[in-house]
Amino acid sequence: MRSIIITCLALMVWAGIATAQDVVAPQTSTVTTSPSTTSLQEILRRQEGLKVDQEDRARVTGEGEEGMPITAPLGTRGGASDPDLWRALRFDVADVSTQQRGPAARTLIQEGGMWWLDFRRGPLLTYGAIFLGGTLAVLAIFYLIRGKVRIEGPITGRRIERFKAIERFAHWLLATSFILLGLTGLFTLFGRKVLIPAFGLEAFSFIATGSKWVHNNISWAFMIALVMIFIFWVLHNLPDRTDINWLLKGGGIFGKGHPPAKKFNAGQKIIFWSVIILGGSISVSGLSLLFPFEFNLFAMTFEKLNAIGAPGWFGFDALETNLSPQEEMQYSQLWHAIISLVLTGIIFAHIYIGTLGMEGAFDAMGSGDVEEQWAREHHSLWVAEVEKRNTLTVEEA
Repeated sequence: MRSIIITCLALMVWAGIATAQDVVAPQTSTVTTSPSTTSLQEILRRQEGLKVDQEDRARVTGEGEEGMPITAPLGTRGGASDPDLWRALRFDVADVSTQQRGPAARTLIQEGGMWWLDFRRGPLLTYGAIFLGGTLAVLAIFYLIRGKVRIEGPITGRRIERFKAIERFAHWLLATSFILLGLTGLFTLFGRKVLIPAFGLEAFSFIATGSKWVHNNISWAFMIALVMIFIFWVLHNLPDRTDINWLLKGGGIFGKGHPPAKKFNAGQKIIFWSVIILGGSISVSGLSLLFPFEFNLFAMTFEKLNAIGAPGWFGFDALETNLSPQEEMQYSQLWHAIISLVLTGIIFAHIYIGTLGMEGAFDAMGSGDVEEQWAREHHSLWVAEVEKRNTLTVEEA
C-alpha cells in the first residue's frame, strides 16, 4: 500500500515538472495597422457626421507593387488585392477604360454622394416640412384673427377690366403647371417617408413613375408661362415711391383704409419678382436635371463667390470648385428642391390673399374685371389712370 502511494506522488511531481517546462511566458503582441485600416476614431467621427481624413487611405491602391502580371491567375490585378482595386475606384485614381463616352462614364464609385443623400433624407425633408406646415399654420391663424378683407364702401355694380384674356391665360398656365410641378415634386421628395408607409411599395412605384413623367413634361409649360408674365407685367412691377408708403402702412391689411397703389401694389410686386427670380432659378436648375451633365452651373458659381470672398462673410472656407459631374447634379437637385420649397411657401400666401383672404380679388383673374369700389380701395392710382385714359379716348372720338 505504501509503495502505491509513493508511486502516485512521484508521478504527480513528475507531471508538474513536465508541465512547467512546456509553459512559455506570454509575449506582448502588437497589431500593425496600415493606412487602409479603419480606426475607432474614424468610426466615431463618421457617427458624429464629422469629416474623416482619407488622404493616406487614398494612396493605398496597390500601384507600384511588384506581383504577378495581370494575365496570371493569382488575382484581380496581380500585386493589387480586391480592396486595393475598389479603393482606387472609390477615390477616382484607377485607370478606367470604357466603351461609353460621356462626362460621368468613368465613375463607378462616387463617395461624395453620401453627404447629398444624408442631407436630402434628413435636414431637407425635416426643415422643408416645417417651413410649409408653418406657413399654412400662420395663414390659418391670420385668417382666424383678421378674417376676410371686405370691400368697405358701397358696391357700385360697375366693372373695370383689370386683365386681358391673354394675361389671364398666362397666369393660369403658370399657376396650373406650378401646382402640378409642386405636387409631383413633393411626391418624389417625401415619397419614401410618407407614401410608401401609407400606400405600399407597388402604389408608390406607380405614383413615382407618373410623377416623374408629369414633372419632366409640364415643366416646359411653366417656363413658357414664366416668360409670358414677365413680358406682360414687368413694366408695371418696377419699384417706385408709392411702394414705400404702401409697405409702411402694411397694405391696409391690419386696419381700416388702404394706401394708394398703382396697377400692382408693393405686396404684389414682391410676389411677382419672387416668382420671376425664384422661378427662373428653378427653371435653370431643372434644365440641368433634364439634361444630365450638360450644364456645369455650380463650379462656375462657386468660383465667382470665392472671387468676391463671399464664403468668408459667413466664416466659411473657400468653396470647392473642382466638382465632379455627379456633384454638379447633386447640387442642382438640392438647389432645385430648396428654392421650390421657398417659392411654394410664397405661393401659399398668394393663393390665400386671392381667395379666402380678400373679397373681390379673385375676379381679377377669374372674369378679368373687378368691382369699381374694390379697385378704388386697393388700386386708386391705377383707377385714376384708367379714367384719364378713357376720358382722352372719348374726347378723341
